[in-house]
Amino acid sequence: MKKLTTILLITLLLVGIISAGAAAEKEIAVLTPYLESVTTNTLVRTFETQAEEMGWDVSVTDTGSDYEALAGRFQDAITRDVDAIVMGMGDANQVSSEIAEAAEAGIPVVAGDADLVEGMLLNVTSNNYVIASQAASYLFNDIQEGKIVKLYHSGHPGVHRREIVFDAIADFKGDIEIVDDHYVEVPGPIEDSQNAMQSILLSHSDIDGIWAAWDEPAIGAALAVMEAGLMDDITIVGSDGNEQALEMIRDGGPLKATVRQDFEAMAEILVDQLEVIFAGEEVTDSIMYAPTELITRDNVEEYID
Repeated sequence: MKKLTTILLITLLLVGIISAGAAAEKEIAVLTPYLESVTTNTLVRTFETQAEEMGWDVSVTDTGSDYEALAGRFQDAITRDVDAIVMGMGDANQVSSEIAEAAEAGIPVVAGDADLVEGMLLNVTSNNYVIASQAASYLFNDIQEGKIVKLYHSGHPGVHRREIVFDAIADFKGDIEIVDDHYVEVPGPIEDSQNAMQSILLSHSDIDGIWAAWDEPAIGAALAVMEAGLMDDITIVGSDGNEQALEMIRDGGPLKATVRQDFEAMAEILVDQLEVIFAGEEVTDSIMYAPTELITRDNVEEYID
């Protein structure tokens, strides 16, 4: 009898271990159009690491800003019947029909710093209205009045929200004039912004400030400004807090501030919420925010590795 009891206990234990292992084996498809971006790469790779620590099988696919290709990768993931799809940044509206199709197939779709569309359970992001307000306020407090160049990219919903807030604050400031702007091309935002600013500086010799929707165009603009010998005359602000931008702020020059987004925290929230979804529970909020912080020369050393 004791032997039979022991066998039963061992059998139950093995079944429990097998069941737990099976529960942990989830196939996650991470799909993004912007893996070349430093911030997207940070978010996606952090998520990948944390998800694999959970025992999940993660595949990462980048389409290099090609949304038609991204739609095709969604179709592939649906056909494979993955356990979840994570969209890593980008305009979810451009693949809204594929997201709805995934939801109809019972595949949960979540996003990191994208946008919330029908069929998507969750978007983890930063509050881009706050980011824009922090960056614009620093810029306008620093120069008080003068001529501004705007570097923007409406193709990303969050980045576009920053542009809307910046425009509203600039319109309110009667002594601020936006004398030129440039739609930043992706991939290659640093080079594109550097080239654009070289041309703009030839047309406008009295620029006081440059507002960049995120750090890579801010870096490109700073390189152009330094090449023109105007590093002490122009204030540049960006957003994201990537390593190169932080180093440029620390070292002095025209790039003076950025607003740091916590992409590692976004990845952690995504993993935590996928656990909730896999457990059969509902997420509490469809939009969740990671913290942001204004970084200037006064506090930049705290954030450089």
